[in-house]
Formats: sequence, structure tokens, C-alpha cells
Amino acid sequence: MNHWPVTLRHGDVALRPMKWSDSAAWREVRIRNAAWLREWEATLPAEAKAEGERLPTFGQMLRRMRHEARAGRALPWVVTVLDRLAGQVTVGGIAYGSLRSAYLGYWIDERESGRGVMTTAVALASDYCRNELGLHRLELNIRPENEASLALARRCGYRFEGERAGYLHINGDWRDHVTYVLFAGDLPGGVLAHVTAHDTPK
Repeated sequence: MNHWPVTLRHGDVALRPMKWSDSAAWREVRIRNAAWLREWEATLPAEAKAEGERLPTFGQMLRRMRHEARAGRALPWVVTVLDRLAGQVTVGGIAYGSLRSAYLGYWIDERESGRGVMTTAVALASDYCRNELGLHRLELNIRPENEASLALARRCGYRFEGERAGYLHINGDWRDHVTYVLFAGDLPGGVLAHVTAHDTPK
């Protein structure tokens, strides 16, 4: 069953589908945060560039995301704070059958960091994936140098699973990652309730 499109909200923070009208705001946030995001952003390896691959434009990204969402393989959300675009959360690789899993990726405007925005957004997405999609396993793949993201994973109840050497091409090289996972039976009261109860902003 395809649940898309869907909007989730808690307080000032919301997850909603990206729109064509987000183009200007998205570009402004991305340009302003270029240095802030560079260390964590995926890049194309030389082999991909040699084959003519290019990073997608906003329009190409949105078309691809909408296609994946309609097919039930992804949940591509923008994060808003008081209805202002502040980042993205994408649930990708959604699989059902005997696997029932997905992974989450995200980024946040530096101006909103340290205020609990992304912790809330990941908690909302995680609860939706478990409660509405019935997924068994969610994973976050994080560079071990990214202390803020590691702390977010732990606050949201994700637990360390293992290491992935050379997992993703980021900032010009193949970078190691660590994997944190959350299972359907973890935090029976919900991720958002857990985060809210512990009042631990990112």
C-alpha cells in the first residue's frame, strides 16, 4: 500500500513532501550551508564523472523523488520550522516481504542545529515507518567523525550495529561509516515519546 503523500508535525517542526515552489528556498539554504554540509555530503567518484554522471539539479531530484515515493520505495520529506524550509529527511530503500526495512538520511540548516529540530524530525519519520508502514528495521549510516549525528541516533533509541568500510563517496573520497539500527520492538512507546520524555535537544 502506498501511503504517499503524507505530512507529519510536532510543535514547530514538520515533515512534508517537497514542492516545485520550494526551489528558491531550497537553493538558498543549500548555498548558504555549502561549507557546513561539505564534510558530510555525498559526491561523485571519478569513475562516475568519467561515465558522464552529474549531481542532479533541484528539478531532477524532485522528479526522481516523486517517482520513488509513488512507487512506495521512498519517503522524501523537507523539514520545516514554523513553515520555513530547514532541511530534508529521506527514507529510502523501503523493502517489504521478508525484509521490511529502510534507511534514513538527513541534513539540517546550520541555523537550526542544536535546537532539537532534526531529532524531532527523525523521531517523527521513525515512528511513521514503524507504525504506518509496518517496517521491522530502520538504519542510519553515519560517518564516525559526525558527533552530532551519532548523538542524534542514540537519542532516538538507535543502537550501534557495526562498521561499513568505504561505504559512501563523500567530500572527494570513499568514507567509512557506522550503522545504527532501530527495530520494531524497540521503544514500545514510540521514538517521539522517548525523545520528548528525555528532553534532549540535538
